[in-house]
Amino acid sequence: MLPMSLAIIRRARRQRGVAAVELALLLPMLVVLLLCAIDGARALQANIIITNIAREGANILSRSGVDLNDNSQDTINALMASAPPLNVNQLGMIYITRVMGVVTNGVSRSVVLDQYRWDDAERLQGFRRSGYAPQSKVYGCSAWSGTGKCSSVSSASRPATTIMTGKLDDGEVVFVVETFYRFDMLVSGFTSGSSTLPTFGPDLYSMSVF
Repeated sequence: MLPMSLAIIRRARRQRGVAAVELALLLPMLVVLLLCAIDGARALQANIIITNIAREGANILSRSGVDLNDNSQDTINALMASAPPLNVNQLGMIYITRVMGVVTNGVSRSVVLDQYRWDDAERLQGFRRSGYAPQSKVYGCSAWSGTGKCSSVSSASRPATTIMTGKLDDGEVVFVVETFYRFDMLVSGFTSGSSTLPTFGPDLYSMSVF
């Protein structure tokens, strides 16, 4: 029969061995869960920032009377300057769309007057630098000028939009600001059995109307 102290030592060694095996089995899952928590925090931070940019942009534009034909890129650059720590120069985009109410036979509809995107040729910012241009959800422009203005919106045929439909008076104009951010997850497409981890993005999106 083994002495009591030797039996205790061997039992402790076996327990340490079992604990080491359990840790080795659980460690990959714990690392994945940690990365998911980090991804969630990063996505939440990015979403708060782009939401604030969209709100601030729409608010400023509706109150300031800025002529976007001449100042669209300066305005957008100023808004995007408040985006750090997000890397908007490579992963961000903003659209500004002017929408007007038109009442015909008592029925109000919304039409697009003009649209601008972040495409600063002079400073090589926005689309000129990143090539990132997800489709606007207000109006899908098919042609852009060198100044970042949509050239497929013609004065002869204003495209209709569902934004503020039925809510605008005849001739009433609102600004719609959309912000996009391409979110790169640390953990993407991880599958365990029949379960797949939720994804954030790839395009985070926010829209504000003023």
